[in-house]
Order: sequence, then C-alpha cells, then structure tokens
Amino acid sequence: MSVKSPWLIAFGVVSVVHLVLNAADATPWDSISKCLIAPLLAAWVVEQRGPRLLVAALVFCFLGDLFLELGDDLFVVGMAAFAGAHCCFIRFFILRGALQQLRAKPWILVVYVAAAIGLVAWAWSGLEPGLRPIVPVYAALLLGTASTSLATDLRAGIGGALFLVSDGIIALGEADRIDKDATGTGLAIMGLYIFAILLLTTGILDREKRTIAAGAGFDPTIRTDCWPRLPNTM
Repeated sequence: MSVKSPWLIAFGVVSVVHLVLNAADATPWDSISKCLIAPLLAAWVVEQRGPRLLVAALVFCFLGDLFLELGDDLFVVGMAAFAGAHCCFIRFFILRGALQQLRAKPWILVVYVAAAIGLVAWAWSGLEPGLRPIVPVYAALLLGTASTSLATDLRAGIGGALFLVSDGIIALGEADRIDKDATGTGLAIMGLYIFAILLLTTGILDREKRTIAAGAGFDPTIRTDCWPRLPNTM
C-alpha cells in the first residue's frame, strides 16, 4: 500500500478539516467536506487496484453521507445507501472465508448479536414509528459487517466495530437517548466513522497484499472482484 498517495493524503486532510468544521458548525462547508471523505478513500483504493467490492462499499458510503446531508426527509434513503455499503463489506468478507472463521470462533457472532439486540432495545421506544421496521434490519447489517470483518482481519475488524458504535450513536440520537445536536455527539459520530472506513479499507488492502504475496493471487475464486493488474514491464 502506498501511504504517500495524494488521494490518501487528501483523505486525511479533508477528514481533519471536516472535524474542525463540524465542531464549528460551519454550514455548508462541513457538509461539503463530509461528502468528500469516502470518495477520496475510494479513489485511493482504485489507485491501489483494490477489490471492486470495497470501492462499491465506499461509493455507497458517499451516497449515504450525501443523502443524510440533504435533509431529514432523506434519512431513510441515506440509511438504505449505507445498507448497500454493508452488503458489499459482508459479501467481501464472506468471499474471504469469514463464515468458516465464524464457525470456528462463534463467540464473535454471539457478542455482536447481543450488542445489536441491546442497542435496538435501548432505542426502540424512542424511535419514530416509521423507523422501527428499518432499525433492526440495519442493525443486523452492522453486526454482519462487524462480525465478518473481525473474523477475517483484526484491523478491518476494529473498523467494523467502530462503524457499529458510530451508527449506534446515531440511532440513540434519533431515539432521544442522547442529544444528537450536541457538538460532542457529532464529533464522536464522524470521528468513529472516519476511522471505521479507514481501518476497514487499509485492513482489506493489506490482507489482499499478503494473500497475493503468499501465492493466492492467482486463484480466480479469490481475485475475481479486483481490478485487472497490468503486467510489469520494468
């Protein structure tokens, strides 16, 4: 992985700028900077010829950020976009053997199922009726990403856990369990989210690099979702 890539550097700079703007409530610049975060990371993945499923997940994250910033009326649409991101993450980790790892380590799933049930139960009575059918489904996708990522790679697994916590805070805010308009709440949500997608992305890319180095890069069942690699002419 190239940590000196201008795309990755731009991701870091924009992330820091966004957190500052978020704390200062500098509308609309905080919204604009937020919607640049995931695309910059996706551009870096493309530059690194990473998995297409990872690029798709980050594009869905961008759409989720965009719809959530366009207004409360599109909150459910934003959730749907993030649900698409989690479907991509889960699909990727399943292709990398996450289900077999979960069978060997069932405690991972048990812990996350308990956490998801506890979160939904805590928020349930405060949720608007229109959100109640949606939140459990989204929580299931969150625990799916968290459990399959941890079963596959530790760094990515930490990212999956942070994603769950970040979105859990959003759910508690929507249920009026915490003050969703507080500066600290917004910073916690975005800080955790930024680290979540960064750790998921770098964990996946690092794992793919190690897989190729071990000789598995020629297995078509493993590399079918990645960008084609040009022959080295040097």
